[in-house]
Amino acid sequence: MLVIFVAVVVWFGRQIYDFLLPSSYTVTLPSFVGQTLTDANAEIERLKLTSAVVDHTPSDRYPKDVVILQRPDAGEQVRQGRQVSFVISDGIIARLMPDLRYQSMREVELDLSRAHLQLGRVNYVKSDLIPEGHVITQDPLPLANVHEDDVVTLVVSRGGQSTLRVPDFVGLMIDQARALAARDGIKLGQIVWTPLGKKGPRHGMVARQLPPPNTKIASFDPVSLQVSAGPNESGYILRQVHVLVSVPEPDTMQNGQQLDVRLSLTDATGRYDLFHGFAEPGQKLDFTVTAVGTSLLDMYVNNVLEGETRLGTEPPRIYNSKASPSPSPDVY
Repeated sequence: MLVIFVAVVVWFGRQIYDFLLPSSYTVTLPSFVGQTLTDANAEIERLKLTSAVVDHTPSDRYPKDVVILQRPDAGEQVRQGRQVSFVISDGIIARLMPDLRYQSMREVELDLSRAHLQLGRVNYVKSDLIPEGHVITQDPLPLANVHEDDVVTLVVSRGGQSTLRVPDFVGLMIDQARALAARDGIKLGQIVWTPLGKKGPRHGMVARQLPPPNTKIASFDPVSLQVSAGPNESGYILRQVHVLVSVPEPDTMQNGQQLDVRLSLTDATGRYDLFHGFAEPGQKLDFTVTAVGTSLLDMYVNNVLEGETRLGTEPPRIYNSKASPSPSPDVY
């Protein structure tokens, strides 16, 4: 019993000594840089050391969960039980370039700040289509892979002519009207193909326009045209509408989550999806839509209705040889 008691006392005393006075044994620290955290911890345990992860940081050199920095450095002599601190790589954090087109410089600064990107060179060019101070093109392109602190260059509109005089499109064929608009820097908006009855103009001729001829407008204001479907045509009004929508960000969106976006068109022919795919918040979707009769465009994000736009309304009387229905003034 005496022997057992002495052995216990000696063991207990040794534990207290080791706790209060670290082991005098020293080891030379190897380099843990480039090892996975699992392998580094296994080596730490074998050397009777301890470890702690003190930071994580993105790296395009080291894969995720690999040691990129250690303290103390490799080659130093340390006592057993010493803590070794690690900085671990989070790997390459892939980011998608936001779509900055048509945005003001204030909106650009906010988007770049959120994406941790830097604004680089900004070139200003004349544009009759994009309002002054708004982005025309960008580099990198929208949705390209970028990294934190990458530099973005922009081409920004410095405006065009302060005002334009609307030419007279009435009586021209639609191709002639498009050519005239391009020559004079006029932006065409909604083009409404309308059956105008037996006395209506021939197929493809512009019957009315909005704003009327000689009106002064800004260079980026659109002009809508009403085009005859032909004297022998009947049925619904056919509209060609330029649609530019920006994908919103839902309140419940998680980091890195792509959005399931669906644009659904309803017109006289029924209901169908104009677009259905994945997109990023702020991404611009640009379409020319052909709709028949009264038409609605619905946007769903992750199967939740985010917005509804009326593209046009069928007038109560389609045929009228004395007066023709006007194109909708509020949709371009």
